[in-house]
Amino acid sequence: MNRMITQINNLTQSIGKIVSWFSILLIIIIIVDVFFRYSFNITTTATFEIEWHLFGLMFMLGAAWTLEQDKHVRVDLFYQSFGSKTKALINLFGTLLLLIPFCWVGMVESIDFVTHSYAQNETSPDPGGLPARYLIKATIPLGFALLLLQGISLILTSIKTLIR
Repeated sequence: MNRMITQINNLTQSIGKIVSWFSILLIIIIIVDVFFRYSFNITTTATFEIEWHLFGLMFMLGAAWTLEQDKHVRVDLFYQSFGSKTKALINLFGTLLLLIPFCWVGMVESIDFVTHSYAQNETSPDPGGLPARYLIKATIPLGFALLLLQGISLILTSIKTLIR
């Protein structure tokens, strides 16, 4: 059980750390875009779409790392005052009843979305937009799969805490 938890956490951390560097790239692109827009009245659809795609990629692929780091927003009115076993019980049932079904439905339902986009060779509907829209759409099922894996790690960690 420990080995599986460690492997999932390591995968999540590795992907999360790589994806976190995209925020610097996104900041640079936005600064350059704003500079050219206000200084020279030059902007492109592709630049605007790259900004949205990078943000979407960071959101979808970074969610699992956020869960692994326990940084998702939660209502901490009572949770902080609970002991480790009570927290583990809340995490276990919350993950089993909410996170896992949500991730499963999101992953399964988004696969058709991606395959349809790929089959159509979907591109941006805007002139000068980005090609291969299916690439960014592929981060949706991938992000849900990573979040599902991290949920499994959280379940195992909670069980481990409860049986201690």
